[in-house]
Amino acid sequence: MERARRGLRLSSPLARECLSEFMGTFVLLLFGCAASAQVRTTGGEKGQYLSINLAFSVGVMSAMYLCMGVSGAHLNPAVSLSFCVLGRLQWPRLPCYAVVQVLGAFTASAVVFLQYYDAIMDFSGGNLTVTGPTETASIFATYPSPHLSLSSSFIDQVIGTATLLLCILPLDDKLNSPAPPGLVPPLAAVVVLGISMSMSANCGAAINPARDLGPRLFTLTAGWGPEVFTAYSHWWWVPLVAPMLGGVLGSLLYLVFIQWHLLDPDSHPGTEPEPGSEPMAKGVGKMERESIKL
Repeated sequence: MERARRGLRLSSPLARECLSEFMGTFVLLLFGCAASAQVRTTGGEKGQYLSINLAFSVGVMSAMYLCMGVSGAHLNPAVSLSFCVLGRLQWPRLPCYAVVQVLGAFTASAVVFLQYYDAIMDFSGGNLTVTGPTETASIFATYPSPHLSLSSSFIDQVIGTATLLLCILPLDDKLNSPAPPGLVPPLAAVVVLGISMSMSANCGAAINPARDLGPRLFTLTAGWGPEVFTAYSHWWWVPLVAPMLGGVLGSLLYLVFIQWHLLDPDSHPGTEPEPGSEPMAKGVGKMERESIKL
């Protein structure tokens, strides 16, 4: 095994990080899409909508434990973009992270389709459609409620992704009250669960361009056809663009309203915490920055 490890170990840090992000996003979508397939193809007899929310959250937690030590477990181009804005990820890494995240989601969708092929075909009568009572495209990608306008769905995705970044950034901010490193994945999963349970009625709470684009590309090639991009007034671009803006917005909200107002003992030696700031103990450092060079 040691000989195999030495032979297969990648020498490039970026290549290792990309491999990590691919596998992490794969695991995330494997849990989520499989749960969606189970609920949809059984008509709710073997699971409910909450089952899908819980499965995606377990997927987040599992994926973060899997690859957090290699790439930071972004699993989401909106998170990667936000970390670039915050200086926690180098900008040249962003396209690479985004591409492998989409590929991981695409591959997971293919595996779920293979696993649930008979069930999908039985439920749909062999007719793979995007709309209608036996549609199955929503097993993989997200689609809006029929009453929802493009502008409302865009706002929905911005708010959901902004909430995601606003709530996960404090988890490892050492100026704030950070969680122990081993508890960051379950806490991030709880944040995702909360968003899914409260902000998914409109259009499925994608809050992740890779989570939506990867499966949508798979359904395009697997038999659902171009309607996956044209349905609902060409809605496909909303979960691609809005989460990117929402992630940056949530990051800026955290900086302006919280992070910039936290006491930094390294910059202000001898300064005592103000009343109400006891959790910010002396000696804590600044928010962690990723500094690995290409």
